[in-house]
Amino acid sequence: MTTPVRRAAHWAIRFYQLTLSALVGRQCRHLPTCSEYADLAIQKHGLWAGGWMGLARILRCRPGGTHGYDPPPEAVPARARWWTPWRYGRWA
Repeated sequence: MTTPVRRAAHWAIRFYQLTLSALVGRQCRHLPTCSEYADLAIQKHGLWAGGWMGLARILRCRPGGTHGYDPPPEAVPARARWWTPWRYGRWA
């Protein structure tokens, strides 16, 4: 079941994919792409946890960063709490 917040986040990401993504360039080195990753993470884990996971993934997608197949995690990391949001993402 999707909540209105998750649905709104999905449509915001979809809007980016259909409009602004063409201006930024479509050369993501990951599969799924960063926007798809963020969308999947938000749908699985909610806006707060999934948003932080998506941000961590976007920051890994830099020159000299990671590449390859990198799906969103199936579960939230055990040490992650809402007051320590940086623990949701895999930063390196």
